[in-house]
Amino acid sequence: MATVFIPSLMRALAGGLHRVEVEGSTVRQIVEGLEKAHPGIRARLVENDKIKSNISVAIDGEVTPLGMLGKVGETSEVHFLPAIGGGSGSVYALGWVTSWWVTSRGGEATSSKESTP
Repeated sequence: MATVFIPSLMRALAGGLHRVEVEGSTVRQIVEGLEKAHPGIRARLVENDKIKSNISVAIDGEVTPLGMLGKVGETSEVHFLPAIGGGSGSVYALGWVTSWWVTSRGGEATSSKESTP
């Protein structure tokens, strides 16, 4: 099962849990599994059967552009994050997400800010 990290503003819907295990091979299935276990989460993540525009989905440290169609592995980690937009700052911020993910697992990452045009 994939590990889903619950955003802090949605933890009350998940009984205060920081992360949960959910079955599914796509983001859509993960969201449906979350909703089944913790009613109300889907409405906070999805609008018109798509991930809300103010939310990004990171699977195993990579922000996916596929939304609900994003592929999720059996041992994947899924994060629902506030979407970051606009200019070169968004490149830096997305680099930060990836750098955080790598370093949180004992790896070494460099700052994406240095490579931002």
